[in-house]
Amino acid sequence: MGKSAVVRALEEIDAALAVLNAEVDGAGCEPFSAADPLAGLAGGCLDILAGARAVEAGVAGLKAKAAVAYAESASAVAGPVVPAHSQEMSAAAEVGCVLALGPRAASSFLATSHALVATLPLTLAGLQAGALSWDHAVVMADEAAGLDTVGAAALEAHFLNPGAPDAARGCPVGELPAHRFRVKARTWRERHHAESIEARHAKGVAERRAEYRPDRDGMAWLSAYLPASQASAVWDRLTSEARALQGPHERRTLAQLRADNYATALLATYPAPGATNRTRPDSDGSGAMAGAAAGAVAGGVSAPIRAQVLVTVPVFSLLGLTDEPAVLDGYGPIPPSMARNLVAGGAGSFYRVLVDPRDGAPLEIGRTSYRLTKAMRAWLRLRDGKCPFPGCSNHSLDNDADHILSWANGGTTGISNLGQPCPKHHRLRHTTAWKPTPAGLNKPPGWVSPAGRHYPCEPQDWEPPHRPQQLETISTPGGQDGGHPQHSCTGLSPAEEVFERVLRPPA
Repeated sequence: MGKSAVVRALEEIDAALAVLNAEVDGAGCEPFSAADPLAGLAGGCLDILAGARAVEAGVAGLKAKAAVAYAESASAVAGPVVPAHSQEMSAAAEVGCVLALGPRAASSFLATSHALVATLPLTLAGLQAGALSWDHAVVMADEAAGLDTVGAAALEAHFLNPGAPDAARGCPVGELPAHRFRVKARTWRERHHAESIEARHAKGVAERRAEYRPDRDGMAWLSAYLPASQASAVWDRLTSEARALQGPHERRTLAQLRADNYATALLATYPAPGATNRTRPDSDGSGAMAGAAAGAVAGGVSAPIRAQVLVTVPVFSLLGLTDEPAVLDGYGPIPPSMARNLVAGGAGSFYRVLVDPRDGAPLEIGRTSYRLTKAMRAWLRLRDGKCPFPGCSNHSLDNDADHILSWANGGTTGISNLGQPCPKHHRLRHTTAWKPTPAGLNKPPGWVSPAGRHYPCEPQDWEPPHRPQQLETISTPGGQDGGHPQHSCTGLSPAEEVFERVLRPPA
């Protein structure tokens, strides 16, 4: 055992890699398919990719355990004479040299490895089993970092324990691209964080800033850390204006048009202080956003194009009865105070969406949105939340409505026969063999690839909003459940009457 066992195991891995390389090169002992060697090779390569993904995950789990075991052993060997901080730097430097990582990357890898081994056992087990990738594990470690032990365990159980009381719905985490998993994990974290999102947002607002970073080839990055409402509306406005400029005679790409409009808006001459189109920003930026949504642009000229953003608000949060986060389309959870400002503060580009207090499903859209969009299109946006193509994050207001079974072939215009792919994947659907699968009232379509592989949909992970205490009364103990108190509603409380008026306004 010991070093000789390690050497033998690595030699066997090298031999297995040589066999797989020969198969990919078409130099194996026998073809994947004697009847159709080319199609057989294509299918065989996909099998190799799927197997290699699982092996890579297992190797990543092994590397994490080995790095932690090394760091702990090296610390024990060094003894108490070496300061803890210095020993951590030394261990990270050694791991970085072995893995050819820079100091920052090595420290990050070691920190993630420690989190997996010490506090995230389900994630480590999924990694070792090949069900998760290293990128998924990094997301879990990042999102759990700001939570206490109980919160981290609950986050992990929600996504990785199918038997958990509030297990995540939709496809398993390992079948999602890591960046899509980050969206879901961040959303759950914001909903269940022990500290109020209002308090955390206040800290973030205090840290808002713009940054400039030189890059190669005479280029540079200019970015800003902004409240989500501002950043989302700026991005959607840039996209809307860029799409309006596209046409047969426009040679610039969408990305180039966004960048050009961005520079033009920032470098144009602004009106003098006190001009009518300038708006003083509120502490969370919503006042400035209301001005932008009203169409104010550089030079005081009103633009005909507005950004469009959906704000999904738990109804009790909108009424001020709870502090549950709202959801800004294309971003994620935001403080309820920001949502209330966007809904009530005159920002016409922000369309209110209420959700049912029983299960978190979309319930009602504000009247402004009904006037500008058809009800079915609005429901489609709410059902999918983004482009339903595997791994795509293009959010709902920038996507196309598309018949799954085409109208010419007898398809209906019901919600179950509609998808909303982004323009890029809409073109892909009609120019290649990629095909969507049937959808449902609450489920977007999945996809079938040209190779015949099925990729499931990514449903919205709706969650029932928090119910305020004003809407519940505790009955006397002694029910059929063994004496535990039971919750029952006794008529309509004042809060429920307000709720009824909001959901069902008088004609």
